Amino acid sequence: MLKLRQAAVVLALLSASAQAAPDAKPDLKTISEQSGFIKTGRYDEVIRLCQDFAARWPEAVRCEEFGRTPEGRPMMLMVVSRSGALTPQAAAAKHVPVMLIQGGIHAGEIDGKDAGFLALRDALEGKTDKGMLDRQVLLFVPVFNVDGHERFGPWQRPNQVGPAEMGWRTTAQNYNLNRDYMKADTPEMQAMLQLINTWDPLLAADLHVTDGAKFQHDVSITVEPVYSGDQALRAAGLALRSDVNRQLSKKGSLPLAFYPAFVVDDDPSSGFADSVPPPRFSNGYFVQRNRFGVLVETHSWKDYKTRVRITRNTIDALLAQMAEHGQDWLKLTAAADQRAIQLSGTVPLSWKVSDKIRTIDFLGYAYTRTPSDVSGALMTRYDDRKKQVWHLPMRDDPQPLYSVVAPGSGYIVPAAQADWLKQKFALHNIVYRRFDEEQAPGPVQVFRATAVRYAKESFENRTAVEFDGEWKPETRGVPAGSLFVPIHQPNARLVMGLLEPGAPDSFAAWGFFNIAFEQKEYMEAYVAEDVARDLLAKDPALAAEFKRKLTEDAAFAASPAARLNFFAQRSPSRDERLNLYPVMRVD
Repeated sequence: MLKLRQAAVVLALLSASAQAAPDAKPDLKTISEQSGFIKTGRYDEVIRLCQDFAARWPEAVRCEEFGRTPEGRPMMLMVVSRSGALTPQAAAAKHVPVMLIQGGIHAGEIDGKDAGFLALRDALEGKTDKGMLDRQVLLFVPVFNVDGHERFGPWQRPNQVGPAEMGWRTTAQNYNLNRDYMKADTPEMQAMLQLINTWDPLLAADLHVTDGAKFQHDVSITVEPVYSGDQALRAAGLALRSDVNRQLSKKGSLPLAFYPAFVVDDDPSSGFADSVPPPRFSNGYFVQRNRFGVLVETHSWKDYKTRVRITRNTIDALLAQMAEHGQDWLKLTAAADQRAIQLSGTVPLSWKVSDKIRTIDFLGYAYTRTPSDVSGALMTRYDDRKKQVWHLPMRDDPQPLYSVVAPGSGYIVPAAQADWLKQKFALHNIVYRRFDEEQAPGPVQVFRATAVRYAKESFENRTAVEFDGEWKPETRGVPAGSLFVPIHQPNARLVMGLLEPGAPDSFAAWGFFNIAFEQKEYMEAYVAEDVARDLLAKDPALAAEFKRKLTEDAAFAASPAARLNFFAQRSPSRDERLNLYPVMRVD
């Protein structure tokens, strides 16, 4: 019934648009504008404006639905360009660069929706465009988390000034979409990844609002590649970040080139760390595909009108950057794709800032930190009437934390895991081929976990896991129906990030393979006693190892089960697949 009502709303809006007089110009002002930026509209406004923009400028705008949410709502996309390329095929044929801008991935942080409509209306009316739309295609998703947007109410963001009512951070299924880029569990993310595959945007900008402290700075712009990814793209990423911030400064903003989260929560004196985001986040994902990811974060304690203005200025700056550099970026990313096809050697998969510290001037306010009789901790209070310059430590020297040598040839996914993994590969535009016949035993690399540590609680509906272990050579056959995933493809970094078990957002790390590390067969204690004595008598080296472990490992020595399991796992009846990661590597 809910889906039928939503469909009726969409049809009514479309019908009203179609029945309007041919020369009538629809009102393209948002509810936000009409309210003096006190309010923001509901999702029916997004549908109406999307259609009305397309009706007003049919030669330059298309309004499309690119997916459906779990609650049945349409996910709307505006395709905007004056280049004549309003389809992905036309954009590719004409070599027109494509940019994706999305709002409302966290639907309480909704500045991007209202700012995007403002920026596009003025650009299409020629007030700010200056030919920018002739040289690019803009994909505008006003609201990514649509169901969350319609969980509408006041006080959804208690540390944010306006609008009066807003949506919710997570989806109707309680997923945080900005943790889902790699695992792609949600229908919304699956639709977004298919959109990305279809259009292949050079740059993707994700519009947010910060959490955290009170200070004078009003926006942060972070970009990858700057610290990570293809080496030649990093200079272009740095220039992009610098140019956007320079344009924002000219418009009166106080922009930052890093996300302003304190190293120690709620303690300004702890300073900041600027590192490489993992690929679960939007700005950490696109660099894996040799594209630019931009994270825009307006400051939550600025009022809604101010934040919308700054976000709109940011969109204008990004449009200008794409118009000026888009053709160069097409060449740079194409060359990066070719280098990724040849990826070899040691590849960093996660990062951590070094201990190198410099001091920065940061525009804050006077504050105190006093003991709280409520929390029992130190409480920070800001006085935003008194501006200050804070001199704070900055750690912004990211270094590889976890690196792996790329396989010489690729990865093999066994047939038992092929069905669900090939669906994930398609979402990430990863190339693979299927073995139609069983492959004879041959040299491969396998990963056997020597230690498995599960997270203490669920995160994003999954039980994350960390492993100790390493790849080692073995001889194994490959069943028919298995998949071969070559490393030599443009998304090679993405392949490694998904299939290396130690990568922070791999399928293994997210818990997709947890069942492979569960013991399913057991040996009774009285049987294990006999097996142990037999092994001790036959193998002096094993007996020495057992004695040494008793001496060095007190927990092992105190556990009868662990002592017996020591021998059970070395007996001929052991499960040789226990703690064996199902995916193999081949050189």
